[in-house]
Amino acid sequence: MLLTDLAKLLNAEVLSFQENLTREVKTACGSDLMSDVLAYAMGKQMLITGLVNPQVIRTAEMLDIFIVVFVRGKKPTPEMLELAEEKHMTLMSTERTMYQACGILYENGIGRV
Repeated sequence: MLLTDLAKLLNAEVLSFQENLTREVKTACGSDLMSDVLAYAMGKQMLITGLVNPQVIRTAEMLDIFIVVFVRGKKPTPEMLELAEEKHMTLMSTERTMYQACGILYENGIGRV
């Protein structure tokens, strides 16, 4: 799925690095615990979270995650936006809950084998 399609499905606002919108994403990890992301997100391309702090960007960077979707209407800080731009990482925000976002993405082929 292209990031442009992902944004439409989640009714998400694109907040940083719009150059990635033509990239394709196939896998995701949803968690508010960065320790779980580090333990279980190997090989994932997208992070879905409600946690808003710079550690989210640092964790995503360590795992080569190039898209982070913030749920429940959460918005990253200016510091996080600057860091994401520097790392060529797209950040989005949606009003949907994590449960809703993960369900919608799963129904549309993200993470299915």
